[in-house]
Amino acid sequence: MSSQDDTTSAPTPEFSPNPTGIVVGIDGSEQSHCALIWAAREAKKRNVPLHLVTAYTVPIFAASGLDGGYATVDDDVIRQGAEAVLRESAAKVAHLNVQMDARVENGDAAGVLLDLSESAELLVFGSRGRGGFMGRLLGSVSTALPAHAKCPTVTVPLSCAPRFGEELEAGDARPVIEKVVTVGVDGSDQARYAVLLAAEQAQRNGSTLRIICAVQPYTGSLAWMPAPVDREALFEEIQVQLDAGKKWLQHHFPNLPIVLDLQEGSAVDALVKASETSELLVMGTRGRGGFAGMLLGSTTDGVRHHAKGPILVVRDKEDPRQGDRSAFGPLLKA
Repeated sequence: MSSQDDTTSAPTPEFSPNPTGIVVGIDGSEQSHCALIWAAREAKKRNVPLHLVTAYTVPIFAASGLDGGYATVDDDVIRQGAEAVLRESAAKVAHLNVQMDARVENGDAAGVLLDLSESAELLVFGSRGRGGFMGRLLGSVSTALPAHAKCPTVTVPLSCAPRFGEELEAGDARPVIEKVVTVGVDGSDQARYAVLLAAEQAQRNGSTLRIICAVQPYTGSLAWMPAPVDREALFEEIQVQLDAGKKWLQHHFPNLPIVLDLQEGSAVDALVKASETSELLVMGTRGRGGFAGMLLGSTTDGVRHHAKGPILVVRDKEDPRQGDRSAFGPLLKA
């Protein structure tokens, strides 16, 4: 797509059928605008192409006449409107000079984006959308994508707008965002893979990696236990395991600053709080969460619904670097 704000030309037809860069879902809403800005900056950082995608379905309305037929909206009119949205979106990030193309699809938004996730490096979208030309609300799409996409996904909530200088009143300052990438761990293999991707992102950003492990307080539901739990000993044990994990990470990322943060309390609360000031929050899609009541997987949706910053959700995947983890000490177990 041309980097000029040309409202008459159509989006470039050279959209790769198998995009390998960053794919961002666009629907013309403020939420998708925030996602676009984040995706464009990330594409520039990674030096990969940016692919803008919008999808729509043609609505069908029951006719009011006695014939009982149906009336349809002109497909060409909707497509032209979708193309205009893509042109306007591309113009907003043209100054970043990233390689960029665009695509309009007729079909289910979630299905279109899931297909593109087969080859994409990253899939980015807003947490809520008005629907617009997407045919479905981006809010419902963003709920389905993290669990089913074949590549990592990033959800960018509208609350991120002030980070990008959007929706600021005259004289207001942008929120202070720390040079920190935060990742939640629960001892599952998925969490260890998420930590590796979080470390890569932190190294790419020149940021510190913060690893949060939140341990739920015991409640009356565990009154059946035959002996009281020594909480101090439990935390000492978890700390030893976290320290071993840090040594493992430093072996693979020797120049990366790493901070461990062991907390007692709700994982959702801890991670949502961290999202307020972190550049990025990284989570796995699910974790068993049995050990010490650490429930990462079950909190993923809760965190995404309340987070104040971008969230990278990582599906489980085998990584050869996980093979030497046990050589550095005891593992935190789910």
